[in-house]
Amino acid sequence: MSETADPLVLDFVEWVSREPRAYAEVIATWKTSCPRLTIWEDAADRGYVARETRPGVGLIIAVTADGEKLLQTHRR
Repeated sequence: MSETADPLVLDFVEWVSREPRAYAEVIATWKTSCPRLTIWEDAADRGYVARETRPGVGLIIAVTADGEKLLQTHRR
């Protein structure tokens, strides 16, 4: 994990930490037309969030143990 946290990635992980989010909700809420702003993809690549399939719910995005550590380290 990097010494400094990307503020937008941290915002995203905090948002997901409130409750697991449906994949469609994540895409709709965090999509961008700028190819340089890949916030939720960056969070997934860094291991802060993961895709999970839950019976009866479908594909969701949830915070991982590394994501929880990030939030504890950088809690505002």
